[in-house]
Amino acid sequence: MSINFSVQSNVHNYEVFIERTPDFIDALCKIPQATFVIDENVWNIYKKSLLDKIPPNETIVLPISEERKNLETAQELYDQLVERAAKRNMTLVSIGGGILQDITGFVASTIYRGVNWIFAPTTLLAQADSCIGSKTSLNYKAYKNLIGSFYPPKNIYIYPAFLATQLTPDFYSGIGEVVKLHLMGGEGDFHNLAQYFPALLRRDETALLKAIQQSLKVKLNYMTGDEFDKGKRNLLNYGHDFGHALESASKFAVPHGQAVIFGMLAANLIAQRRGLLDEHTARKIAETLLIPSLAVKPTSEALDADAIIRAMKKDKKRTGADLALIMLTNGYQFERVNDLTSGEVVQTLQTLQSQLSKA
Repeated sequence: MSINFSVQSNVHNYEVFIERTPDFIDALCKIPQATFVIDENVWNIYKKSLLDKIPPNETIVLPISEERKNLETAQELYDQLVERAAKRNMTLVSIGGGILQDITGFVASTIYRGVNWIFAPTTLLAQADSCIGSKTSLNYKAYKNLIGSFYPPKNIYIYPAFLATQLTPDFYSGIGEVVKLHLMGGEGDFHNLAQYFPALLRRDETALLKAIQQSLKVKLNYMTGDEFDKGKRNLLNYGHDFGHALESASKFAVPHGQAVIFGMLAANLIAQRRGLLDEHTARKIAETLLIPSLAVKPTSEALDADAIIRAMKKDKKRTGADLALIMLTNGYQFERVNDLTSGEVVQTLQTLQSQLSKA
């Protein structure tokens, strides 16, 4: 039996189903005029098992990487879709992680001015975070997530059993967003996650289900009343200011969620230096959740201060001459500032390099 809840959207409302069995795949195969777009890695693992009933002639298998999250890959998908008989009555069913979600969601929102779209996330990051929220994002040249739209799927099917085969660095990337959302849920969520965190890292089924449900609940709370990211939803970018910059500076060698962990460590250190976060709280969060979640440590080359600052200056949310930053403050509150200086960035990177070398 699945767990389901509804998400209200100004675009169109949608349903989220957390599935205990793979029976939902049989139902997806019965949808008229459906075209399946599947991550190549997922297809190679499950084409003879979970996905063996999906009709091959209605399947597009896409090689997926951060470097392919761009207009060129969207054009590849357009080319394959326009050759199919179904036009505006088609349903795109995408099965994969967050990058595939961005590409197929963007295509679904733009081809024929919008077609029906269903998403089955197969990574922890997508299941616990990116699957809801309506955003589709493509990178443009050196700019992260510069192009996109707001276009939610009609239905989302979350099947945690997919996570058993996720590669360790990618699984830990999802852990980064789970930790972020639990910190944003408040001190109680932080302590609850800390209690079952070792089980979560072992991919225990009960722990995964609990983490996914609570992460989505917290994200929904920040989205309510601000679907288009004009106010409090922007706080969900905690850890992303430094995180996106680190992704770019490392040429995406550091996965997104792992970069976000580093970004949270950096933001907490700056908040502490500004007297907004007490040292005990910052240290406890770092030692309990953040550092144990850091499976991919950035190289010294990736942490080059000039490269990080250049990338931060390209942040599309930047509004002033200085840099933007979202910080955790005392009482598990969050604050956005627009006066982060390059000097603070340099000092923070030096401190974190020293701390991580000892961890």
